[in-house]
Amino acid sequence: MAGSRCSSRARVMAFLALFVTLFSTLFSTGNSVAQVPFLMWSSNGLPPLASPAAGHITSKDQLTAYLTSAFASGPHTVLLFLQDKLSKDDFTVFGGVFGNKQDSAFQNLEAALRSSSSSVMLPALEWSDSSAVPALLQEKLGVSPLLVDADTLSHLSINTSASNLLLINLSYCTGLDKSCKKVLLDNDEIIGKVLSTMKDKNVLYTAIYTGLQPSRVISETSMSTQPAGRSLLQAVVPDVKPPIIFIVSGNPCIMLWAQNLNISLSESTPWIDLAAETPSMTGSICNSSNSLLVLSYRSGYTLRFAMTRRFYPVSGRHWFTLDSVQLQANGQTASYKGSHNIYAPAEYSFHCQSVTSFRDTLLVPNKDNATPWRLNFIDFQIQGFGLANGTDFSYASDCAGFFTPGIWMGLVTGLLLLLIFVYGLHMIMQLNTMDRFDDPKGPSISVPQSD
Repeated sequence: MAGSRCSSRARVMAFLALFVTLFSTLFSTGNSVAQVPFLMWSSNGLPPLASPAAGHITSKDQLTAYLTSAFASGPHTVLLFLQDKLSKDDFTVFGGVFGNKQDSAFQNLEAALRSSSSSVMLPALEWSDSSAVPALLQEKLGVSPLLVDADTLSHLSINTSASNLLLINLSYCTGLDKSCKKVLLDNDEIIGKVLSTMKDKNVLYTAIYTGLQPSRVISETSMSTQPAGRSLLQAVVPDVKPPIIFIVSGNPCIMLWAQNLNISLSESTPWIDLAAETPSMTGSICNSSNSLLVLSYRSGYTLRFAMTRRFYPVSGRHWFTLDSVQLQANGQTASYKGSHNIYAPAEYSFHCQSVTSFRDTLLVPNKDNATPWRLNFIDFQIQGFGLANGTDFSYASDCAGFFTPGIWMGLVTGLLLLLIFVYGLHMIMQLNTMDRFDDPKGPSISVPQSD
């Protein structure tokens, strides 16, 4: 009897200890780290690695130790499929559900993992910066990465007597032209072509599929840092980058701000966001009637915004127009007209949520353009004259008018329904009831009829 009591008490104490451990782990101080998936498979074998527990985040040191053992002896040919962005959610959303693998966006990738002699899957690898994995592989293999694609790889001669690091860049959806699933399907097709080429060349390889950065950032704040009791929710205000300001004689003359300055050199190439770079404004000029903002980037691209200030007697005030936008790259120039769509009073700034050259175009490509380059400016605002507020924009004249097509359609439809209602009400009010009725006990009503 005493032994059973002692054993039950020991089980209770063990359960309490486990509960306290889990509770302290859950509410321990610290912030979550960014994570990217890391998939690795090989045609000639990999060292064994225990599957990580659910929720475990593999650290960079753990990955370094494993890669050291994987590439310890002999030359290796490594294929690094490096996608711009990648997260576990991409596999969850686009990987096919309820056994419907035909709907999966990773069919070639799944087939490669199944057919490989060994594979390693790390759902959550600690992410610090975009160059961490390429730099780590370069250190372990002792060679610099060689950028290739599916077409050039078939013509490339691979020396298997030395280590090779072949880098294949894969794009990610930007929400502009293709859906995320379509982009991932295209990436999966590239992976299939590359692996098929390596099989035709009869080259043993080790392949890695991961991301430059997470596609979805999951921020989890520690419970211990939250105030106790009830409190009002307050949104975190994101850091807003400063506008581009061209200064003349100590005073701001031209201002431009955009969330994204996306350019694309063809329909198949990925978008390049120039807003992430710091430009040089050499060559910019401004005066009372003309302004030219020249943004030269280290990546080799140049944007030119030409604006003009004119007086219009009909309105009795000065207006400014964005006459043209020029994109220069690789010794070529493409021009776009904006004077018919991008304008504002001279003392105002112009703002538009989306300024594009290919859909609902505000920037009309010139007919002389020999290149199919495209522009897409997100949350775009510019002012070339009358900067009286220092480093702040003046009142913005937005491209969205007071009466949009949707508002006009609603007004016309409402007026039509109101007209039908009034007409029906008028007809009902004109109905007259009979004031005399036939009495069966009296004489019949005689209604004279005349030809």
